[in-house]
Amino acid sequence: MSYREEQYFSKSQERFAELGIEFSTHEGVDYTDYSNKELIKLWRDTLKKGMHGVCFSMYEDGQEPGDVITQEQVERRIKIIKPYAKWVRSFSCIEGNEHIPRIAHKHGMKNMVGAWLSDDLEKNEEEIISLIQLGKEGCVDIAAVGNEVLYRKELTLEQLLGYLKRVKEALPNVQVGYVDAYYEFSSHPELVEASDVILANCYPYWEGCNIDHSLNHMQQMFSQASHAAQGKKVIITESGWPSKGESLKGAHSSEENAMKYFINAQAWSAQENIELFYFSSFDESWKVGNEGVVGAYWGLWDKHENLKF
Repeated sequence: MSYREEQYFSKSQERFAELGIEFSTHEGVDYTDYSNKELIKLWRDTLKKGMHGVCFSMYEDGQEPGDVITQEQVERRIKIIKPYAKWVRSFSCIEGNEHIPRIAHKHGMKNMVGAWLSDDLEKNEEEIISLIQLGKEGCVDIAAVGNEVLYRKELTLEQLLGYLKRVKEALPNVQVGYVDAYYEFSSHPELVEASDVILANCYPYWEGCNIDHSLNHMQQMFSQASHAAQGKKVIITESGWPSKGESLKGAHSSEENAMKYFINAQAWSAQENIELFYFSSFDESWKVGNEGVVGAYWGLWDKHENLKF
């Protein structure tokens, strides 16, 4: 959901050049003369203006995927993010995740609802059945059938296309797509053809990009996905920057860089009318196991549900 392996970082610049991709530029804010106090104020002002969407962080300390989460916990967190975002993105439809679209819908938010797919075919069946049920209840505005399952090599393209077809047939009035790293859509034109909308994850951080060049790099990522999309809408389904933890090549995890990235991402996406789901809402401690210390610090709110800055 934010984790990448080493091969994700490499060759991106060569890939853009080979495709001859042109991209819109937005220089972002010149932070040269900003004090830390002024940066925090700009971050808060940007957040108050509102986001298109935010990815929902499900788990408190001591919880992890596989634990069943209560409606009360989901409702508390939905109420926190509601003033700041129009849309919420969820990643699964079971184990309490099914509460997210129902409660968000009740509170007037729109939903991108994900079915978490993997090589566990029995769990996949549960996810697909629940996604279809939520769609029939009117809680699904965009259905995301799988998240980075091709990147993780846990399903074949044919298996994934079968799930997409099944959901599209069951929910003819809902836009259906699949979420993966932006470059996967260049490699799989069949996936573009089968999708109503292209759902691309774009992380300059995971490609080792310095914060000073990160906005430009995200623009390139979006443009590559748009190049592959053949005129279909592209939505950035994840992008963010960690506020603490290890650094990766030229990408440094810090509170200052997390604020700068959020401000620039929101300004650029608003200017270009690009729909972007920021990753993520709350810090989640369980992610340390997959990503190291940095995994626990992607939230706009900390693990105690307080705004970070």
